[in-house]
Amino acid sequence: MKPPNEEILHKVNQWIDYADEDLRLAQNELIIRSKYIPPYRLIAYHSQQCAEKYLKAYLVFCGVDFPYTHNISILLEVCSEHAGWPAKLKDAEELTSYVITTRYPWEGEEVTKTDAARAIEIAQQVRNQVRAALEQLGFKLPN
Repeated sequence: MKPPNEEILHKVNQWIDYADEDLRLAQNELIIRSKYIPPYRLIAYHSQQCAEKYLKAYLVFCGVDFPYTHNISILLEVCSEHAGWPAKLKDAEELTSYVITTRYPWEGEEVTKTDAARAIEIAQQVRNQVRAALEQLGFKLPN
């Protein structure tokens, strides 16, 4: 793989910044103290967004075109064509359901505090794995 140019590196940093913002929002909302119950469905949604954006950051760094999708399974499959680590993230596939079911009213199950906490945990696992993979490829991560 040839080293990415400055434009690609900039795009990877943007994907990472947006992913980290999603994760921080989810984490902060889960621990906020107020008289209102936090919107657990949105915490799960932003956790999914973090994982999705980290996977896309990796693919951008590798120069891989990826399909327009929010499906974590598909993104993991594309990543697995270029690395072995995606197999360690099978649990991340759970996050895909939060893309639609958390943004629109429907007759499904509510997202609980436990679900939201698990979604954050999975997003952190994806974040850690992708960051490690990018570092191994020589990418200088932002602080």
